[in-house]
Amino acid sequence: MTTILPTASKMTYNNRVPNKDTFMTVSNQLQTRVEMWAMDLVDALEANYNSRYPDSPNPVKFETKVGKKYIKIIQVDGGVHAFIDKNTGEVYKPASWKSPAKHVRYDLRIINQRQECYSRADWAGGYLYLR
Repeated sequence: MTTILPTASKMTYNNRVPNKDTFMTVSNQLQTRVEMWAMDLVDALEANYNSRYPDSPNPVKFETKVGKKYIKIIQVDGGVHAFIDKNTGEVYKPASWKSPAKHVRYDLRIINQRQECYSRADWAGGYLYLR
């Protein structure tokens, strides 16, 4: 009895071909988490503004813009609030519209730092200054 093995390009786990939509590499999983953490930071910033100015007729809104290397958190009708490295989850204060400052402020992969970032997050960006 001869056994025919699948070719190297067709090798799969239990002879199943992974679905391209659900099959993620480790780096893609981290990038997805970093994007979720960035959205959580946006929520924390907006919540901070709304708690300080509950009667504001025009509350401040933030949005994310994903670039090649960084996720840019932008204040709508304003400037850049922060940069987050897509591959590492490191949060930077902006140096300009296009680039972050040199030093890492928070690392969102570390749970304690992520919680501190969210709890200290203020809409004006004071939490991004080095302590």
